[in-house]
Amino acid sequence: MHSHEHEHSHTHSHSHSHSHAGHHHHHVSPGDVANSAFIAGIVLNSAYVVVQATAGFMTHSMALLSDAGHNLSDVASLALSLVAFRLAKVKPTHSFTYGYKKTTILAALTNAVILLITIGMLGYESINRLLHPRHDVQGGVVAIVAGIGIVINLASAFLFFRNKEHDLNTKGAYLHLLTDALVSMGVVVAGIIIYFTNWYWLDGAVSIIILIVILIGTWSLLTQSLRLSLDAVPADVDADAIERVIEHIKGVESIHHMHIWAMSTTENALTTHLVLDDKLTFDEKMKLVHKIKHELLHNNIHHATIELESADIPCENEEC
Repeated sequence: MHSHEHEHSHTHSHSHSHSHAGHHHHHVSPGDVANSAFIAGIVLNSAYVVVQATAGFMTHSMALLSDAGHNLSDVASLALSLVAFRLAKVKPTHSFTYGYKKTTILAALTNAVILLITIGMLGYESINRLLHPRHDVQGGVVAIVAGIGIVINLASAFLFFRNKEHDLNTKGAYLHLLTDALVSMGVVVAGIIIYFTNWYWLDGAVSIIILIVILIGTWSLLTQSLRLSLDAVPADVDADAIERVIEHIKGVESIHHMHIWAMSTTENALTTHLVLDDKLTFDEKMKLVHKIKHELLHNNIHHATIELESADIPCENEEC
């Protein structure tokens, strides 16, 4: 029951601290701030994708179309993250005892996969363009449209700036929009050069560079979300450090069977077996467990389940 009490006191303090702010939300968590950011980001970027794609077809620019495809995948990933945030707040049920928290991890994974597919399709077309350049790319228009993109992407990235360290999806969105701004910058430069020099092959070349930039960013998103899907220790948690923290607490004899995994892109869980000093009374042991959970909270572990053992009775598990 301990972790339950802990969770209650946790949510309680949350709603308490925010009631001063005069909000009507139950929880003004990073999720809510992110929520409005995601919606604003989706609206802004969707509008821009339409403009960019239309301009891309009219100016015959592959670089604009690549950028539009990239922006479209951004909108898709923002939408995915938004849905995942909503699902993560659903209360647990009998059959889904964790609620739907893990959808946030699946969203990050899907997001990375969508991006890889987009890169593949656009990459094929860009190489084609590099080999057979079109001589009717309107550099000036390309530069102007991409210029609007810089403004939109920076404005959208700014929406996520505050929360980017709390959550993989928010960080994904932030990095995406930031690379987008850089990408648009590249397109602006290419457009200007094409306008003055008629180097039409530059359109395909820039488009390939853009895709490589996106690929590098996507790769880390893919590996991170894959790690979390496989219940690996999350990147922001140092397992050895946690083991040392627990071992150094007075009364803890030994620790084994420590498992740490991500429940969602924002919450981590831990289970472990502890042998506590046998001279402690039951109440003292419970107090100690409470203290350990508090320590763990400072180490990015939000849900801990601790099993106590006596030194005399050996652990049943074959791993010991």
